[in-house]
Amino acid sequence: MTGEHFRIDFLPLVDAALPILAHELGFAAREGLTLELVRDMTWATVRDRLLYGHTDAAHMIAPLAIATTLGRDRPPVPLAVPFVLGLNGNAVTFSARLADEVGLGETLADPLAIGAALKRVATARAAAGKLLRFGVVHRYSSHNYMLRYWLAGVGVRPDQDVEIIVTSPPFAADALAAGDVDGICVGEPWNSIAVERGVGHIALATAQIWRRGVEKVLAIRESVLDERREAVEALVRALHAAAARFVEPGAAEESAAILARAEYLDAPQDAILRAITDRIRLTPDGDPIHYPDFMFQYREAANFPWRSQAAWLYSQMVRWDYMAFDAAGAAAAAQVFRPEVYRAALAGSGAPLPGASSKLEGGLAEPIGAGSTQGRLTLGTDRFFDGRAFDPDDIEAYLAELP
Repeated sequence: MTGEHFRIDFLPLVDAALPILAHELGFAAREGLTLELVRDMTWATVRDRLLYGHTDAAHMIAPLAIATTLGRDRPPVPLAVPFVLGLNGNAVTFSARLADEVGLGETLADPLAIGAALKRVATARAAAGKLLRFGVVHRYSSHNYMLRYWLAGVGVRPDQDVEIIVTSPPFAADALAAGDVDGICVGEPWNSIAVERGVGHIALATAQIWRRGVEKVLAIRESVLDERREAVEALVRALHAAAARFVEPGAAEESAAILARAEYLDAPQDAILRAITDRIRLTPDGDPIHYPDFMFQYREAANFPWRSQAAWLYSQMVRWDYMAFDAAGAAAAAQVFRPEVYRAALAGSGAPLPGASSKLEGGLAEPIGAGSTQGRLTLGTDRFFDGRAFDPDDIEAYLAELP
């Protein structure tokens, strides 16, 4: 296979790193691929370019790949996810006013404690006829589902006690500055930019809500995967090599410098470097704090597309679209993630390959060895903040127990 070309759309976020680094550092060329990277501004545009063939693949929020396949808000088009571009890496940032009202300090807040304080403020605002408003990057985003999962878990009812609207990541800090929203849930570097502008205070990392929560994915039209299977597997290998490089000691400076360029994130290199190295500046004058695994990459087969993670996203789609559970829909959602493509691409490489395609999500309080068909695999803690676990084989019972 030679001369294969992929046009890949992305949004200016740190977790767009892998296709960018695969291109810039030669990992794609090593696989006989040429990557053309297209910078976009909204997830809706990323989706539309992919659907209408303007791009071959996309850096995409995981729930949007599922929603597109299921035909939520538009005619269905089957998408495939053979590779996860990263876990977590987002944060919940409050406006300066809201941060004062809930008493945010100089460390990341405890989700339950700050949730109780937020509930008091949200109740008072609702009684005054002016709901708190939060911005998320898309209706079908992990940001939306993580935020809603946390809010509901601390007794704040989304769509009743607070309002949730859509704001594009590059404009999230502007929305805070204008007073259009009281908080945002967005990826880096846009939380950090809100902080540096003095308009935001980071309250939580989404890794505190769901440790190892699935975030961005490589999305491809299913028809393209079928037609170009060998080339897609080569792309998976290039991205996997870029992920290995991304976590190497000493690689962070190089990665941050590349991502900061105008054609990619067009953002301060220091803010990008902090995200890559799990350091977060919560307030404009504060020292960065270290939060391990803020943006999780490569280790523990982090790029493996677990069907159980797709199933959890589907459960939240049912919950927050106020739909009835549908077993066929759940099966279709899980099938969007394609672990067999990941395994085929990396067979013989020595990379750990999970033997299972699905697992209990949120059930690990301590690291544990896991079955693999190749290499040795250890999975770390993946807890939800409320201690619940998600069984992908019993979604209905799980939904019935949620607040």
